[in-house]
Amino acid sequence: MAITHHSSQRLIALTALAVGALVCLPILSVLYQSFIAPTDLWEHLASTVLGLYLSNSAWLVLGVSFGVLVLGVPTAALIGLFEFPGRRWLSLALLLPLACPAYILAYTYTAVLDVGGPLAGSWSGAIRSLPFAVLMLSLVLYPYVFLLARASFLSQSSATLEVGRTLGLTPMQSLVRLAIPMARPAIVAGVVLALMETLADFGTVEFFGVSTFTTGMMRAYYGMGDAAAAAQLATTLLIFVALLVLLERYSRRKIRYYSSADSRASDQRIQLRGLAALVAALVCAIPALLGFLLPAGFMVYWSIAEAGSQWADLLPLALSSLVLACIAAISVVFGSLAMGYAQRMTQAPLIRFAGVVAGLGYALPGTIIAIGVLIPLAALDRTLFIWARDWFGVNIGLVFTGTLAAVVLAYGARFTAVSLGAVTSGLSRIKPSLDEAAVLAGYRPLQILRRIHLPLMRASVLTAVLIVFVDVLKELPATLILRPFNFNTLAVRAYELAGDERLIDAAPASLAIVLVGLIPVIWLNRSVNEANR
Repeated sequence: MAITHHSSQRLIALTALAVGALVCLPILSVLYQSFIAPTDLWEHLASTVLGLYLSNSAWLVLGVSFGVLVLGVPTAALIGLFEFPGRRWLSLALLLPLACPAYILAYTYTAVLDVGGPLAGSWSGAIRSLPFAVLMLSLVLYPYVFLLARASFLSQSSATLEVGRTLGLTPMQSLVRLAIPMARPAIVAGVVLALMETLADFGTVEFFGVSTFTTGMMRAYYGMGDAAAAAQLATTLLIFVALLVLLERYSRRKIRYYSSADSRASDQRIQLRGLAALVAALVCAIPALLGFLLPAGFMVYWSIAEAGSQWADLLPLALSSLVLACIAAISVVFGSLAMGYAQRMTQAPLIRFAGVVAGLGYALPGTIIAIGVLIPLAALDRTLFIWARDWFGVNIGLVFTGTLAAVVLAYGARFTAVSLGAVTSGLSRIKPSLDEAAVLAGYRPLQILRRIHLPLMRASVLTAVLIVFVDVLKELPATLILRPFNFNTLAVRAYELAGDERLIDAAPASLAIVLVGLIPVIWLNRSVNEANR
């Protein structure tokens, strides 16, 4: 679609390019710092901590891969292909762990199972370990596999299972031999998304004392002030993340379903009765119970009965968290609207490339984003300080580093991909003929966006704001590194209390994060159900 070049169109294009540059900034600064670092630094890392970080990260990836497959695939198959009592409610319950960050689950189960907890036992000494970190991450990340696999099963033709019956296969054999292989691309995509979150995790592995790349970067930069070492470790992790991104895109390209609308599995699910129905309900209930309902119950009890003194400090923390999340969500969605609309207006390669780059941000751990933002801001602050001192004799201090602007900048680089996906989805449902008619009527690009597109894609924009808002509330490492002095959020407060072994006192802040996180989960479940009616 060709639209006359107005100044407003150029402004939108420049904003889109700025958003792409924003996401590029952390990656480029980390790579630059890594390449200019002394060569003997890499040799020192390789001879001391690199092997430990590699082995722990590899075992974490393997363990979580197995865990999310075991928890996500059977439940998705049961919900998508079978009918049994409680299926509708269990389909929502299986998504609830998405609202609970892994580090909060780790705090809760440690308070319950460790020495002094209500369920302490012979296993208490093994709580803070790699296997338990794998379990915590699996319990909160399996919904990625469940969501994509369930969508695949719902999209499959019911004739597939009917063919299995004519061949003499039982429903279970048809599931294993026909339905699951057909859903393999979706399953792989879900596993890859879970592994991206695994490599990005900091709070869980740090709390359990498991040394990974994220904890190593935090120690190198935040603890020792060694930006070069942190950049070297970040570059190594970037290679793993890039491989996962390529794998996810490759698997997503292979997702193809060819089925008629009147023969979907959701219309003719296999009815389970008796013992089979009970087993199916239990299989679906256990992940939801362990991943959300049980820990949420403990958090509610502690928040009411034993951590009452923490509620007085919770209000200012909640206020600062909500204000920061609102600023970040509005800023990120504004940039996403500019980028999405610029891609709609023009086929310019640079604009398209900026969109591809923006899609990489969510795959990067918050630690890398924070370090990548902090390195250039610290250099800029040093330059401004020297300039002001030499020319005016004034000590201006830190202008950018340690400010909320730096935090919002990191959030933009991290979460633009999520917001852009929702925005482009909404724009894709608007016919280009509406744009052409508006141009003929004399509307400029910004007027078309404001008067036509925004009203039509209001639900998509609200979804983008909501998702970014909740993700900001849960984000820990970027906030921990970049926040201003004496500025806390709910996530940072829960982390600090857990670090002081005040796990029960951390319950109110943790519960507040979880309750806010429920909003997009319920919204997501409702959207999926409406799409599959």
